[in-house]
Amino acid sequence: MPRLQIFISGIVQGVGFRPFVYRLASAHRLSGWVRNDKQGVAIEVQGRDADLGLFLHALQEEAPPAALIGALQSQLLAEREETGFVILPSQAEREGRAWVAADLATCPDCLRELRDPSERRHRYPFLNCTQCGPRYSIIRQMPYDRPHTSLADFTLCPECRKEYEDPTDRRFHAQPIACPTCGPSYWLERADGSRSEGKAAVEAARQLIAAGGILAIKGIGGCHLACDARQADAVLKLRRRKKRLVKPFALMAGSLETVRALCLLSQQEEETLRSPARPIVLLERQASACLAEGVAPGQRRLGVMLPYAPLHALLLEKEDVWVMTSGNDADAPMLYRDEDMRDGLRGLADAWLLNDRPIVRPIDDSLVQIVATRTVLIRRSRGFAPQPVSCLTATRTILAAGGDLKNTFCLAADGLAFLSGHMGDLAEASAQENYRQQQKELQKLLDCQPTALAYDLHPAYHSQRFWRKAALPAVPIQHHHAHAASVLAEHRLSGPALGVVLDGTGYGTDGSLWGGEFLALSGASFKRLAHFSYLPLPGGEQAVRQPWRLAAWILSELYGDDPAAWPIRLELPAGWPVLRQAVRQGLAGVPACGAGRWFDAAAVILGLGQENQYEGHLAGLLTEAVQGEGELLRYALLPGTPRQIDLLPLLKDLAEGVLAGKEIGYLAASFHLTLFQALREMLLLLRCETDLNTLLLSGGVWQNRHLLARALNCLPEDGFAVYCNQQVPANDGGLSLGQAWIAALRLKEEESCV
Repeated sequence: MPRLQIFISGIVQGVGFRPFVYRLASAHRLSGWVRNDKQGVAIEVQGRDADLGLFLHALQEEAPPAALIGALQSQLLAEREETGFVILPSQAEREGRAWVAADLATCPDCLRELRDPSERRHRYPFLNCTQCGPRYSIIRQMPYDRPHTSLADFTLCPECRKEYEDPTDRRFHAQPIACPTCGPSYWLERADGSRSEGKAAVEAARQLIAAGGILAIKGIGGCHLACDARQADAVLKLRRRKKRLVKPFALMAGSLETVRALCLLSQQEEETLRSPARPIVLLERQASACLAEGVAPGQRRLGVMLPYAPLHALLLEKEDVWVMTSGNDADAPMLYRDEDMRDGLRGLADAWLLNDRPIVRPIDDSLVQIVATRTVLIRRSRGFAPQPVSCLTATRTILAAGGDLKNTFCLAADGLAFLSGHMGDLAEASAQENYRQQQKELQKLLDCQPTALAYDLHPAYHSQRFWRKAALPAVPIQHHHAHAASVLAEHRLSGPALGVVLDGTGYGTDGSLWGGEFLALSGASFKRLAHFSYLPLPGGEQAVRQPWRLAAWILSELYGDDPAAWPIRLELPAGWPVLRQAVRQGLAGVPACGAGRWFDAAAVILGLGQENQYEGHLAGLLTEAVQGEGELLRYALLPGTPRQIDLLPLLKDLAEGVLAGKEIGYLAASFHLTLFQALREMLLLLRCETDLNTLLLSGGVWQNRHLLARALNCLPEDGFAVYCNQQVPANDGGLSLGQAWIAALRLKEEESCV
């Protein structure tokens, strides 16, 4: 009888693929074996031609839901004398890299077991099976076998061993299998030193939350700080302790019914909430939602997720809503080691709910929104990372460093790009150390040593300084070029294309700060065709944190230096005239054309605030303020090379609209409508000049749902083929993918010239 050798790459480890192959081979009366290796799964099967054909078809069509087959290769072998089919121990004969499965939310079967008093895992917070549970956060190295996970020190009891070895059991070869007899344990530690063990710990934790306390919870990929989202005093206490005064908190609701009571929910949003990735989803808030005002000040949307670990299902009743924010101090990375949680959160938490299953790799919660029926990632982390994104085939293994805000880094090899989880901002020393450590860990996990580097042009970026002196070929890449290229990479486009990249600031090739860019991309190069007009940032970076400076400059230019003549009033410090004069003399005003700066200035003029408490704060308030459609206000397209969009007339119309008593929501809508119309008119003009019809939308401003929805709905009517970031964030979280894509092309071009 014929014998087949089959090699499969993809997400085929840690998702029940070997048990699936075992059952499939047995059903088709085939002999042979299956095992994990360094590339994925290796199989040998022997039987009748018809049965082998059915086996191959089912292998691809009926794979486990969490599996993703990247490639399948097969060849004929000589017949052997054997009977039966077995799962063999993993080997590392084939060189390569297996795809690592992301952490998966608790499946319905395990949830039923968790709640069933007759089950031996009743109310046990570490139950899982081949279709759910931690993966990336517990794996130390591949292949994905128990000795390589953080459960290696937990020896299976006889009952768990029986399930593990039973082909009919859903825990057949489930590597993180555990039960109360042989698995991890958990407990609650209070700030006063007292302690509750086991199931009593969950009840004690619930009592603490009900009493208005702050609880630190060790979860799948790190620590959360939790409190009751309906108790205003508890939310305010958490804000004060964490030094997070206004930035919205993420919420966890105990059930989908509770989410519906809080938010308007489409079918697509519901499916995203319930998906195995279990991300935080941005949802429109119900007017009747009963929550503490401090949960999301000034926001019409809430970031909500459902329980994704068994512990969450035990802690939250169906009607509960808890704040569930990352366990860290302001601007520091999320904590995930027990000792760091105790020390780092002392004074923030009233108690710690801990366990003895180590977290190997920290991974933050992912964040998504639905815009014009497209699922758009804002933060790509738990549930998604480190699943690969298709990328240009490279002759080298490339490490792309990303940026300094919302950082991710990327390892690109064998035509695939493996992005890290969300690293956050790299300003703090602890964040920089975590960044370096996680790079080493991902290289080790993927058995992937870089032979070339890619990083942002900005000379002050920490992500650049770490690698600038490395003894490897290095490719510096302009910030907005990388943004646009990230769309090419994830949609497998080759270009040429027209990129519209809108963000706050990025270092330009001329040394100024870019951020409102129209780029023509071709191969590994780009040309700047147009941009927003430059504005000086009075005081440099201070103007990003304090946009009143920019608004004051604009009003001075429009109405003169006397604030009494301005149509709106700003609270200006006594030193403003001196700073204004210094800017005019070219001494204290960095030129910038970022779209985000125009959003900031508009928000100040509309009276929504004067300072950014966090990145994108005022721009977000401007987005949330939109009511209705608004009206088209003035703007100007300026000729030249490159062309420019001048929005000063728009801001003047906004200021005079405030003076005339127009509704702020109406003016906010008018700002968005006018900005989009300016973009649209510029794009039509540039298409006539370049014949480029493929359009790439990237940069953090494209997270604005009003702007993105208009672009996705209207620009195709103009004949554009419109693509935006979906698999990676449009913000700087997707930057590393674009860097890897460009570096691969440039290195290939250089090698072809040698």
